[in-house]
Amino acid sequence: MKLIITLLAFSFFNLSLSQVTLKDEGLHFATGAVISAGTYALVYSTTKNKKKAFWYSLGISTLAGLSKEIHDGFIIDGKFDTGEFVATALGGLTASYTFNIFTGKQKKKKREKELEATKQRA
Repeated sequence: MKLIITLLAFSFFNLSLSQVTLKDEGLHFATGAVISAGTYALVYSTTKNKKKAFWYSLGISTLAGLSKEIHDGFIIDGKFDTGEFVATALGGLTASYTFNIFTGKQKKKKREKELEATKQRA
């Protein structure tokens, strides 16, 4: 699953505007990452479920980007900017994926140490 998401992320980077980075897209990327990181931390601390935390955080950041672009595109300017939407979604994907990789490692090590201690006592 992680390999598929990584490949999707790389394909999105290849489809984006060829090496053109604008200040606004950078802000959208950062906003998506912040929203995703906050959501991941909140969901994981509540449920202790990495999959649920990953999908909720990715979904919330993508939904935030989509709703912002719908608001800007159809209510304010009349143009839906897909670049900004993709930047927000990729920021959310980056934060969700990073948190997913590094979450729960300490708990696994702690369980292994407790199992070794139990085996030594017996």
